[in-house]
Amino acid sequence: MNPQEIIRIFKESGALLEGHFIYASGRHGRQFLQAARVFQYPEYGEAFGQALAAAFQDKDIDLVVGPATGGIVIAYETARHLKCRAAYSEKDGAGGMAMKRGFKIKEGERVLVVEDIVTTGGSVKKTIDHLRRRGAEIAGVAVLIDRSSGLASFDCPFHPLAVLPMESWPADALPEDLRTTEPMDPDDIML
Repeated sequence: MNPQEIIRIFKESGALLEGHFIYASGRHGRQFLQAARVFQYPEYGEAFGQALAAAFQDKDIDLVVGPATGGIVIAYETARHLKCRAAYSEKDGAGGMAMKRGFKIKEGERVLVVEDIVTTGGSVKKTIDHLRRRGAEIAGVAVLIDRSSGLASFDCPFHPLAVLPMESWPADALPEDLRTTEPMDPDDIML
């Protein structure tokens, strides 16, 4: 899959929205990514998992971990194509991410961390920290879309399928088109 195909699939499935949005950070932007919408179509999850796995096929991956919630489905699909185990991390209550629910890691196990969308890379970094504390060797990070504008970086191989820089502005510095339109709630947009 090439980057243009990834973006096309996101648009066609209603996972890439255009308009005026307020992000969780409080900043405003013209685009909104909602990867959960693309994963309602199993054929896309399968294709994305296969594409992410292809980049790490020869890296002897033992386990694929995705930060909850966005990374759960893509971790499973990627692991299926790598023929290894899949798991996920979730918030630990102390500001970090942790594998709970009895997931085990062996010392030196090679782990690929996957995510749907990377904005800051925070959940991925917290997941990597947790995995390393448990003895894992991080083989890399793979994501569907890097929307960080180059700000997300990791101390291991990083493989995004597509890059989509998304401009954002503070509320007091909006461009004219955003100042004159009401923000939309992405959950209210039914496709």
